[in-house]
Amino acid sequence: MKPKNYWITCFAFLLMHSAFGQVHIGATTAYNATFVLDKGLSEDPRYNSTYTYQIAPIGFNFGVDIGRKFGLQLESILSNQGQIYELVNVADQIAGQRKIDLQYINLPLMFKFMGGGNGRARTNFNLGPQMSILTKATESLQANAGEYKIPEGLTIDDIRTDFPNAEATGSGTYTISDVPKKDLLTKQANDFKNAEFQLAAAFGVDIDLSKHIYLSTQIRANYSLTDMRNGDVINAIKNGNTSDIFGGRANFLVGVQLGLHYYFGTLRSYK
Repeated sequence: MKPKNYWITCFAFLLMHSAFGQVHIGATTAYNATFVLDKGLSEDPRYNSTYTYQIAPIGFNFGVDIGRKFGLQLESILSNQGQIYELVNVADQIAGQRKIDLQYINLPLMFKFMGGGNGRARTNFNLGPQMSILTKATESLQANAGEYKIPEGLTIDDIRTDFPNAEATGSGTYTISDVPKKDLLTKQANDFKNAEFQLAAAFGVDIDLSKHIYLSTQIRANYSLTDMRNGDVINAIKNGNTSDIFGGRANFLVGVQLGLHYYFGTLRSYK
């Protein structure tokens, strides 16, 4: 489904159900640990994955509570994602990095299962599909001069795709001079898919602050079901035209999200 059609379908679905429930709107922000899961990079002895933290500075949502225990919520979240892979030399010293910078507008449609009590704090569990629209993307590489291992299955010609000045040493390693930061893949060059289909899940607590305003707190996770790169890039990797050890590449995110919401009606603990 195209992103525009997904958005229209979800919004129409919510409007259709709004006649049968209580409506609320809100704004959110989040702080996330983000990962790019790539089997090729994780098995490459030259790279160490790192914990990468990013902010999702702003999000908006429109929801409908249908009864006391179930609701629907459509969100729009600006999310910074990606990961840094440290480049290490034969002495296991950090000598550069491969950095994947991504920015998406995430559009999850969440099915919300709520606690049925009347207390000011109520737990909830959320699950649903998510369309992620890519707004920015760059994969870059920078390396210091030194000696590095040649990964199993690659030749010095493969290595020269990323490091043109690489020279084999004859002992399973190669040497390079300094490599200034350069872009390997970019959105402008159409190396990434413009949209991804993902799954989103969250567990949280809603806290009533007044008759119409509540605070949401959530632990949230997203996982992509499709590779973020476009078909041409994937085919080039499979055909040996780049130095990647081919592996599917997936986005994964887990973090904390806070939101402030206005409820068109009276919240339970004030009734």
